[in-house]
Amino acid sequence: MAADILPKVPLAAADSPLPPGHLLRIGNGNVSVDLAPEAGGRIAQIRFRGSEQLIGPDDGWPAMIAWGCYPMVPWAGRVRHARFRSAGVAQTLEANMGPHAIHGVGFALPWEVIERTATSAVLTLALPRDSRWPYGGTAKQSIHVESDRLRMTLTVVAGEQAMPVVMGWHPWFRKPERLEFSPVCMYPRDAEGMATLPTVPAIPGPWDDCFQKEGDVVLRLGGNRLKLVSDCTHWVVFDAMAHATCVEPQSGPPDAFNLCDDVLPSGGTMERSFTMIWT
Repeated sequence: MAADILPKVPLAAADSPLPPGHLLRIGNGNVSVDLAPEAGGRIAQIRFRGSEQLIGPDDGWPAMIAWGCYPMVPWAGRVRHARFRSAGVAQTLEANMGPHAIHGVGFALPWEVIERTATSAVLTLALPRDSRWPYGGTAKQSIHVESDRLRMTLTVVAGEQAMPVVMGWHPWFRKPERLEFSPVCMYPRDAEGMATLPTVPAIPGPWDDCFQKEGDVVLRLGGNRLKLVSDCTHWVVFDAMAHATCVEPQSGPPDAFNLCDDVLPSGGTMERSFTMIWT
């Protein structure tokens, strides 16, 4: 069904619960993955040698943004007051966290599974063209499991209109024994908690902040070493909670639509990858 004729389904608030729905399992050797296509196309759980790596829907906040590992598309993080201007045109989104619009629309909509094998799956989503997102376009996830790693690719294709895009992933990891990350510069946050420019030298954690990419990130989780690798240019790290740590690769910073005016041309494609490697 074309994105511009999708039935209008309002986005739920980000702090409302979202049940996992029907789960699909793929796996290979030590790694298995439960997919929840109906729950925002997210990964509901990852297991390495039987040990659960992610916060589940009943483990923390009873909120749709607070469990699993979900795609953030077509924007990541907050858009300030759900408003931005692109190519000189003012746009307003549906606010879903206080006055702001957070984490795109993909995490709150059902995705379609178009391919599935024992070790991989491909999911697609026709992006809306209404008050939730005015541009349309399509998104695709490819998820592939190997014996020691999980490889994910997220692709967005613009529709008839050029559009801004920031994409990424939001994994909610169970609290690790240690986070190995030594950022150099970060986006300072203002009184509303929003990322601003110019960047400044990084301060010590705990963090709820965005950093320009400084290399890979490592979690010591359940006695194992988990390396996070991405071609995204930014990392958001949220480690201020006692039960979870989020390490989120993103193609741009939160509120990027207001911090810059980069657009994907009509018919253009953006693709990013994210790999988790266990040792």
